[in-house]
Order: sequence, then C-alpha cells, then structure tokens
Amino acid sequence: MIIIGHPWIESKRFCTITTQEELTASTAEEVVLLEPLNKSYTLAHYCKKNMITFAVKVDTLTEALFSNALGASYIICEADIAKQIQPIAQEYLFDTRILVPIDDENEIEKLAHASIDGVIFREVIQDDI
Repeated sequence: MIIIGHPWIESKRFCTITTQEELTASTAEEVVLLEPLNKSYTLAHYCKKNMITFAVKVDTLTEALFSNALGASYIICEADIAKQIQPIAQEYLFDTRILVPIDDENEIEKLAHASIDGVIFREVIQDDI
C-alpha cells in the first residue's frame, strides 16, 4: 500500500495547479494535482508530453478512466468512489494508482482491507481537497 504524507515516510508534496503559469512554476519535488478534469485536460496532456508527474482528483469512474488514459500517476478520490474504481483499475491493469485522502492514520487499515492502492494525508496537499 502506498502511504503519502505520514511523518515516518518521505514523500512529495501535491500542489494544486489550475493554469499553465502555475504548472511552469511547479518543481520536480511536487506532484501536480489537476482538478476538475474537464477543465484541466489540456494541462494533463502537457504533463504527459513533458513527463511531469501528475494526479487528478476525480468524483466518478468515467473521470478515473479518462485520467488513466491521459497518463495520470495518481487518482485521488474519496473512499466510496475508490471502492468502485479500484476493481476496475485492477481488471484493466491501470498504470494509475488510486489514493484516498485521509486525516488520521487509523483510516489506513480499513482502506488496506478494501484493497485500495494507497492513502494520502490531506495536509500534504497544497490547497486541500
């Protein structure tokens, strides 16, 4: 299981990006977070073309499918949606990993039992989702 943002584990910061200028100003130490997909797909294309690691916040399975097709490294969604997406991601061998935002490490075990790829502590996300 991927665990991002726990104090014991070094991880990159996720930075919400909404414009080309913000994307250009991002650093290699950050994972670019795009949302919503219908307004940021051109930024996703740019990230893929330039091999910039990016994540997409999604609310539906359809958005997750598009995010994977666009080359997102991570999909971030709430647990109820993640439980719908994860079996599809495994069936279709997504390269994209599914992350659920959490506030407390006590949530990790429940999500591990649900076979979710990983968790991300909300505080590592700039402009918290």
